[in-house]
Amino acid sequence: MNELLGVALAAIISWINFVVIDTWMGLPESPGVKGAEFIGRDVKKRGGDLSGGFFQGNIVCSPDASAGTLLGAICCFLIGIPQGGFIAALLVFVGNRLCADPGYAGTIGALSITFIILAGSLVGLTPEMFVVGMVIAIVTIQGLHHQSASRLLGKIAQKMGRYSKLA
Repeated sequence: MNELLGVALAAIISWINFVVIDTWMGLPESPGVKGAEFIGRDVKKRGGDLSGGFFQGNIVCSPDASAGTLLGAICCFLIGIPQGGFIAALLVFVGNRLCADPGYAGTIGALSITFIILAGSLVGLTPEMFVVGMVIAIVTIQGLHHQSASRLLGKIAQKMGRYSKLA
């Protein structure tokens, strides 16, 4: 498979994977760890969406599905499929416990990307394509424009019934 096409597909797949898991696990509803509330409210103060800001804050402050997906892709690249993904899931699980994070989004993200990479390998997508794709996916949420990204995440949270009830 062409590398540019593979990276683009991996970025889209990774983005959908981690955003759906993190939204489903309730990241937009409330700040789950210290720091996430500050980030969410700051994003809202600058014209963004509070739920999207909570989502962004939660993934900055704790190993959620974005970190789990990235670590899963890296470990699959370094160690192999599926062993690397299982090791990543274990490491993210421990990281969640160390952060006193009550959720399992990161662990689910690491496991889901392991199976996605396994399936993608059948059509020529490689683990390194997913590593680069996941970095691109994270940059679209955290690095380009917080306000726009938070509004998109807020709309997704509304559609999934996970919008914040906090003011």
